[in-house]
Amino acid sequence: MVPPKTTKGDLETQSEGSGTTAASKPSTTDVPTIKRLKLLDQLLALWIFLAMAIGIILGNFTDADIVLEKVKFVEVSLPLAIALIVMMWPILCRVSPTALFKLFSGRQVWYHLAFSLFVNWVFAPLLMVGLAWAFLPDRVELREGLILVGLARCIAMVLVWTDIAGGDGDYCAVLVAFNSVLQIVLYSPFAILYINTISPGSQDDIHIDYVTVARSVAAFLGIPLGLALLTRGFFILIKAQKFYQTKFLPAIAPLSLIALIFTTIIIFAGQGKQVVSSITDVLRVIAPLLVYFIIMFFLVLWICSRAGVSYGRSATQAFTGASNNFELAIAVAVSAYGGSSKQALAATVGPLVEVPVLLGLSYLLVWYRRRTNWDVEPSATGEVKAKRVGEAALV
Repeated sequence: MVPPKTTKGDLETQSEGSGTTAASKPSTTDVPTIKRLKLLDQLLALWIFLAMAIGIILGNFTDADIVLEKVKFVEVSLPLAIALIVMMWPILCRVSPTALFKLFSGRQVWYHLAFSLFVNWVFAPLLMVGLAWAFLPDRVELREGLILVGLARCIAMVLVWTDIAGGDGDYCAVLVAFNSVLQIVLYSPFAILYINTISPGSQDDIHIDYVTVARSVAAFLGIPLGLALLTRGFFILIKAQKFYQTKFLPAIAPLSLIALIFTTIIIFAGQGKQVVSSITDVLRVIAPLLVYFIIMFFLVLWICSRAGVSYGRSATQAFTGASNNFELAIAVAVSAYGGSSKQALAATVGPLVEVPVLLGLSYLLVWYRRRTNWDVEPSATGEVKAKRVGEAALV
């Protein structure tokens, strides 16, 4: 993939309508914006794999799976729900409500939303159905679990991947909110359409109610967003905005990665026994998921780059297209088919593949940007400064 070539006329400075703030503006040093604790950030991949190993050990040699299922919040283990909310809160705290309003003042954002609608609700589900049939023609239960994953558009982890890669935080918040609303409206009918009509296999039709989907979106987007707005409002009330930007936000930034590691441990601890006992099924599900994440990420990134979209927004679109709302997919699979079903197993494998793969793609994208100088140019003093490329309409 080649980043878009630009001319002097393509460059633009920050304007009121750009929606870029100090919190979301591409880093001038071209490094992950979430790098606050060097050891945590530099070895994050190692911590993730250690978390996966710890989770599997806990799941197989303790009763962690039983303990985690005792207390639930919107069909998800309470510790996992808390970890997901904590993971999103620091990132949403950096999103400026004023910048969100300014984003909608420009026509370009509507083209981006239309592109996101097509990628997430037309292309992604069809791709997942095709891959499910290609890799699992003889396993209808695993196919159905994969379809549930493909339909669940991400509202949590995409913020983390975008943040690590130095994407546009405000723009990501817009896409997350947009897909969250669509998720409430479309997930249930789409799941019924794809599983019962387009890709029929099992004798029993799936039944999903809107309440399950709405609760998941409200919990894992509404709660951290509400907390973020209250946090920002408190500092505005006490007139400590400068302290909020320069001290408070950097102090809470590592919580996102710590919560990500904790989330990984909980997922593997809760499903460790099932993963080990059904290792053949897990391996068969991993293959289509790997292909899915890679195709979605690089295809969207390539389209955006060829359209002249800036690095920040290209990265955000790519991670939004490739990420999935695994907590919703697991909750729906459990409620519709049962916790010990193959559908639930396939949905559980989703985050087990997504977390390490998209983490690796986050760092790969940072490396690629540094290597190609995508949206960066040397100044007269030799420093590297971020630039914004003319954002062509995605039509």
